Amino acid sequence: MTKVIAINGSPRRKGGNTSILMGGHILEELEDAGIATEEVSLSGGVARGGCTACMRCRESRDGHCVFDDDIVNTCIDKMADADGIILGSPVYFLDVTAEMKGLIDRAGGLVAMVNNDLFQRKVGVAVTVMRRAGATAALNTMINFMVYSGMVVPGKPVIGIGREIGAILGGDEEGIRRAHDAGKNMVWLLEALSTARAS
Repeated sequence: MTKVIAINGSPRRKGGNTSILMGGHILEELEDAGIATEEVSLSGGVARGGCTACMRCRESRDGHCVFDDDIVNTCIDKMADADGIILGSPVYFLDVTAEMKGLIDRAGGLVAMVNNDLFQRKVGVAVTVMRRAGATAALNTMINFMVYSGMVVPGKPVIGIGREIGAILGGDEEGIRRAHDAGKNMVWLLEALSTARAS
């Protein structure tokens, strides 16, 4: 069965605006198409922060970061096993959160590359929520990770507007519509790739 993992980089627990766009709207489109989904929160889970360039993953080549005391290796396993990856982050100081940047640096910086490009040819979608500014930088950070990892990224990344928990439901109809569009684009691309592989 086709599987998609959604990773929420918000420090807030499930139920915030990023989670609402990802879980309540993008994943809804995927589930309606019969695609298995899972949402993982990075809240409190990336205790070590980013990559230290110790190069031990290059030596071990076991598909993991040598530091195994936080959620990063669990996320790497789930991402490697999935057909599609959704990364979501609210804007924190004009970019992704420290949690999301830590995951990107450790999962993609070396681990994926030295293990036969773990995320290559997976479908990737990026989601961000902003209050005023920084959405483009946050999307670029996540999309650059996807493209550099060899993933296939359909158009229409998702930008939501809202600060307080649930605010996106009260006035960002365009953001919600874009989330549904992103889900539909992801379904279309996953099905097209599955058909191409089978032929």
